[in-house]
Amino acid sequence: MEEQWDVVVVGGGVAGLSAALMLGRARRRVVVVDAGSPRNRFADHMHGVLGHEGVEPGELTRRGRAEAAGYGVEFRTGQVERLDQTGGGVVVTLTGAGRVSARAAIVASGLSDDLPDIPGLAEHWGTRVLHCPYCHGWEVRDRHLGVLITSPLGPHQAELIRQWSARVTVFASALDESVQARLRSREIELVAEPVVSVACDTRGDLVVRTARGEVAVDALFTTGTPRPHDNFLKHLGLRRADTPFGSFLAVDSLTGRTSSDRIWAVGNVVNPGANVPMSIGAGAAAGGAVNGALVTQEFDAAHAVPADS
Repeated sequence: MEEQWDVVVVGGGVAGLSAALMLGRARRRVVVVDAGSPRNRFADHMHGVLGHEGVEPGELTRRGRAEAAGYGVEFRTGQVERLDQTGGGVVVTLTGAGRVSARAAIVASGLSDDLPDIPGLAEHWGTRVLHCPYCHGWEVRDRHLGVLITSPLGPHQAELIRQWSARVTVFASALDESVQARLRSREIELVAEPVVSVACDTRGDLVVRTARGEVAVDALFTTGTPRPHDNFLKHLGLRRADTPFGSFLAVDSLTGRTSSDRIWAVGNVVNPGANVPMSIGAGAAAGGAVNGALVTQEFDAAHAVPADS
C-alpha cells in the first residue's frame, strides 16, 4: 500500500528545508525529495546570511536537514519525473524510484544558470566568475572587476558592480550610445569586442580574451539565463508570469501558493533573485500557509459530519 504523507516537499535546499522545518514543528508528516544539486553548490561560502556569515553552503543544508529530521521529517534522494493532482491531493513520481502521495506539495526545486557558450566561463563559475555582488562583492572590493553583459539586465549589473570598485571594465559587443555614456559617466571602461574565452594565467589573474586582445581582471561578473526546474509539473497548466528573467510559476507573494490549491512553490524556482535568507523566509511562510490550509480542510471535513453520526 502506498504511503500517504501530509506534505511532500520537492527540493532539499534552504527553501525546501525551511518549509519542512515549519511543517515538522506543526506535527505534519513530511517527506522531502532531494536531487542533491542546489544552485549555490559552486560557491565556497555564503554571505549576507545573518548568523551564518561565511558558512559553506553545504554546512547550512546539513544543519537544516538535521534540524528538520529532529521533528520527524523524512528524506528521499531522487529526481522528480512528474507531479500529478488526484482527488485527495498530489502524487509525485520519482525517476526509477516509485511514487510519493501527499495531501499537498511544496515545490522548491530551484533553477540552473545557463551560461553563454564561452570556453572557461562555466569552469570558473562561483569562484572567479560571479553573478551576485551582494553575495561576492565585498570579497573582491576595490579590485579590477569585469562585467560580461549578455542580456538586457547586464547594464544594471554593471552599475551595481561600480559600488564595490572604482575600477570596472564592461565587456559588451553592442550597447546603445546612451547606455555607454551612462556607464562612462562613472569611469567604467568599455570593451566592445566579443569575448571568446576566459582563463586563469600563471599569475592567478582571470584573463578575458576578446577577438582583438586580452584583459586581466580579478573577477568577472555576468548573468546566466535562469532555467527553473519545473518541467515535472508543466502538464498541469498552472498559471505562469512573464518576468525580466523569463517565464516562471505565478505564486501568491505572501504564501507561495500557485493557481492550484494543493501546490505551493518557493525559492529560486519562482524567484531567480532570491538569495539564501529570502529563500529561507519564503519557505517558512509557505510551510505555515500549507499547515493552515490543511487545518482548515480538517475542520471543514469534521464540521460537515452531523454531530450524532
